[in-house]
Parts: sequence; structure tokens; C-alpha cells
Amino acid sequence: MRTNNPMLREEAFRRTGASQATMTVGGTVGKTFIMLVLLLGTAVYSYMQVVLNQMSMGVIGGAVITAAIIAFASVFFPRITPVTAPVYAAVEGVVLGSVSAWYALRFGDTLILQAVLLTIAVLFAMLLLYATRIVRVTDKFRMGVLSATLGIALMYLLSMVLQLFGVAVPFLHQGGTVGIIISAIVVVVAALNLVLDFDFIERGAHYGAPKHMEWYGALGLMLTLVWLYMEILRLVSYFTRND
Repeated sequence: MRTNNPMLREEAFRRTGASQATMTVGGTVGKTFIMLVLLLGTAVYSYMQVVLNQMSMGVIGGAVITAAIIAFASVFFPRITPVTAPVYAAVEGVVLGSVSAWYALRFGDTLILQAVLLTIAVLFAMLLLYATRIVRVTDKFRMGVLSATLGIALMYLLSMVLQLFGVAVPFLHQGGTVGIIISAIVVVVAALNLVLDFDFIERGAHYGAPKHMEWYGALGLMLTLVWLYMEILRLVSYFTRND
């Protein structure tokens, strides 16, 4: 029952122990919805602030660092997620809103709407494929997605390290045919991670994980959705550049 999302590991359920109030799929969905509302609210606010040039880079940078710290802390301490998950959603909304505003100022508002609609479409498409068992989560499936995800993580890590030394990685952020292919592959891998997340949440509910794990599962799913949106936003922008 392994998943690539560090928030949604089987070991997290195992170390929480038994609890009278147990995790449910419906409860996790409800908490995911709460997080989406919080994220949307702060995203809209930060979007407008950036468009009006009233938000400093310090605030955006602080939001990025805070969101990362919250995510890592939640991985190791699942019991704190009833507090950290809503906070993460609010802080991450600032990041997404700011990034979206930057793309909108450069490529137009339509780009953001396209990215949001595509993200929603992919989410429901993968949920349908999982619910109907058209896509089955097997050990080979998990290992394949895990390998691809780790490869992407290493690729972006190497890119960031090289950029610190003034070395630009060709094709990765520059569009063109190769850039579009790479970005499309990343989007597919992010979408496949959603299937693993659905499977993990369902199994956690089946095994009777403690109630607070609903927030843990919701936070893990949110991480994947944020990643998916960012990658779709990048991919759509490549086509806009080519118009």
C-alpha cells in the first residue's frame, strides 16, 4: 500500500495505533473541501495583491518557506495535521495566487482559467478511473509511478542547484517541443499520483486509522493537487508562447 506522496505513506497509519473514532473516506473528502476553500480564498487575495503590485517578494518567499516547513513537519507528526493542514492550505494559497498572477500578467487571465479547469478535469477523470477500477493500483503500478516521481524530483533538484551556479538547464523551462514533452510527462506522473492517493485514503479508512488521519490524508491529496496545478499551468503557458 505504498504511495509516492510523502504525506500518504502506509507507515503513517501504522504508527498512529488504534482509535475509537476512525478515519472515513467521507470525512477526508470533507476536510479536503475545507482546505480547498481556504486555499482559494487566500489565492484570490494574493492574486489581486500581486496584480495591483501591493505584495512584496518577501511575503511570497516567506509563504513558500512556511508551507514547506508545515508539510515536512506534518509528515513526521501526523497528529498535528488537524492544525497544520488548514494553515498549510491558507499559506499555500498565497503562493499559488502569487504564481498565478505572475503567469496572468505575462500571458493573460485566460491562462489561469484554463489551468484551473484542466486541473479539476484531471482530478475527476482520475477519480473516475480509480472508482471504476479501470486503473488498478498494483505493486508494479506503484513502483513505476514511484520511479518516475523520484526521477522528476531529482531532475528539478539538479536544475535548482545548477541555477545557483548560473547554469541554465535547456528545454526544462523554455518551452519548445522538448519542453512541452517533458512538461506533459510530469503532468501525467502527477495525475497518476492522484490514483495512488485515492487508494491510500481508501485503505486507511478500511483499516480503521484514527480520525485525525483524515486531515493527514487531505493534506497529502492537497500536495498532489498543488503540484498538478503548477505543472498544468506551466504546460499551458508553453502553448500560449507558441501562439
